Amino acid sequence: MMRSDLSDIWVYLAASPLLGLTVTLVAYLAAWHLYQRAGSNPLLNPVAVAVSLLIIFLLATGLPYSSYFAGAQFVHFLLGPATVALAVPLYRQLPRLRTLWLPVCVAVLAGVCSAALSAAVIARLLGATPVTALSLAPKSVTAPVAMGISERIGGLPSLTAVLVVMTGILGAVLGGKVFDLLRIRDDGIRGVAMGTTSHGIGTARAFQISGEMGAFSGLAMALTALGSSLVLPWLVRIVTRFL
Repeated sequence: MMRSDLSDIWVYLAASPLLGLTVTLVAYLAAWHLYQRAGSNPLLNPVAVAVSLLIIFLLATGLPYSSYFAGAQFVHFLLGPATVALAVPLYRQLPRLRTLWLPVCVAVLAGVCSAALSAAVIARLLGATPVTALSLAPKSVTAPVAMGISERIGGLPSLTAVLVVMTGILGAVLGGKVFDLLRIRDDGIRGVAMGTTSHGIGTARAFQISGEMGAFSGLAMALTALGSSLVLPWLVRIVTRFL
């Protein structure tokens, strides 16, 4: 009886866009539960685990990504309101932000240039093609903006999207350890570094550590997207002459 019920549910979901949404929510809840049971170990980042579970599911069932995304796009839609909501914790940090706006802007600009240049130059030195190197350049920018930048400078937007997710996951997993090794204790500074290098995924991790770190990470993420869209096309035109 139980098997028959599960089979009926699967048949219903498989023929409905709800499948993508249901699988996404179940994967994230399972990943979050595992993360909590492991004492919030950053190596079990819930985004990374959920993405891995979804990849396994798509490979095991042979479900086309387009069919999956038809249902999961509701989660994608919620990214917009969630991004706007980052203004609330940032507003609470307004008194401190007034004293730090210039260092924050300079730090973000330096982060934009160093992240793009180091990735592209190292990739070329290791034998990557120019297209691959250009796809790497906006890897620290939030995905929708990064894909637009990649297309404009001659990279592959689909490859850039994968690299953006990998960069965010690595930043969320390793960022806290790196800050501890460098003895960076200030949550505002840690947040700016996290948001500049690891965009939304890193910002989600920063909010788990403290509200101040998350607020500055969200600000840095937005400034990085703006700065990258203005600076990277110009910067890449200069650098590609020497690559």
